[in-house]
Amino acid sequence: MNRELLGADGVARCSWGNSAPDYAAYHDEEWGVVLRGQRQLFERLSLEAFQSGLSWLTILRKRESFRSAFAGFDPERIASFTGDDVDRLLADASIVRNRAKIRATVTNARAVVALDVPLDELLWSFAPPSGTRRRPRSMAEVPATTPESKAMARELKKRGFAFVGPTTCYAMMQAVGMVDDHVEGCFRAAAR
Repeated sequence: MNRELLGADGVARCSWGNSAPDYAAYHDEEWGVVLRGQRQLFERLSLEAFQSGLSWLTILRKRESFRSAFAGFDPERIASFTGDDVDRLLADASIVRNRAKIRATVTNARAVVALDVPLDELLWSFAPPSGTRRRPRSMAEVPATTPESKAMARELKKRGFAFVGPTTCYAMMQAVGMVDDHVEGCFRAAAR
């Protein structure tokens, strides 16, 4: 077994999952698990946008605060946010206070409300067919983008979404189980 996969707890997982207890829990319980539902996918897409340029650990540790600040990631409620709400969020030290990312979340909520198909149907339409990709042997083999994530980003931008580049889209695809990037030797890869 690849020693870099072995955590201090003796569990073999993708190497990033061994760098902090919060990462281990996220890796073991959530990352790559199939997730559906408008609110759930809107939350993941939003959090991935907030992560841009930051550590995912920062976002994980602030996730409950994000949920509270953004009305449980209910797109209909966020779509009605005003400039005063943006100012309120910019003053909230419990979340990432980035005006562009906060505005993008409101913009994206409005885009979700305007969709002619359910958000999860739209997003999942970009998932590659199961079994068409080889499992990565190491994290170095995990791509930052794919043709599917580039197509998803183009479509979302065409529909009025912001802060949804191909890297953000691919990270969301990994997080919600559209792709399975658990590396060979990871206990989660063995479970599939």
